[in-house]
Amino acid sequence: MKLSRQDLLKIKGKRTIKPVTSAVDRATPLAVPSTKLKNAQKFTTICPYCAVGCGQILSVVNGKVINVEGDPEHPINQGSLCSKGNALLQIANNERRLTKVLYRAPQSDQWQEKSWDWALERIARRIKDTRDKNWVAEDNGFTVNRTEAIACLGGAALDNEECYLYAKLARALGIVYLEHQARI
Repeated sequence: MKLSRQDLLKIKGKRTIKPVTSAVDRATPLAVPSTKLKNAQKFTTICPYCAVGCGQILSVVNGKVINVEGDPEHPINQGSLCSKGNALLQIANNERRLTKVLYRAPQSDQWQEKSWDWALERIARRIKDTRDKNWVAEDNGFTVNRTEAIACLGGAALDNEECYLYAKLARALGIVYLEHQARI
């Protein structure tokens, strides 16, 4: 009987794998303690730290996050979280976390509390004014319709869908300097 190298590897692989798989078949499932918390609302979310996009389950009681765990039904992490993902509880419940808009006027040393409506209107107005002031319609006889005075930098806290929408907005505004922190 003549065996090729490939046939030899198949036979060797079957002899190696067979004992391992039969041991796994005989194994009993582990008793996993329930992580369900009474009186807690469950919310699924995406970890904000890196671009992997691990799924998390947050347990919330009276508006306060009391537990963070990996989402076992999420296709990326299947219930596991890294140390940063597990530490999300500390960010959500940090007393130093800013929850209001603070504004410091030019040449001022004082911070003023402003409303979200005021901040969003001011940001939109400044983007529009900068875009209009620095608009380039043509370059060397070609229609380009762009602004070179604004740049956008995406972050790893955004998931793929948010990055897609962010890039669409930037391109709709005519922004050509569009980058992501992962490439820098």
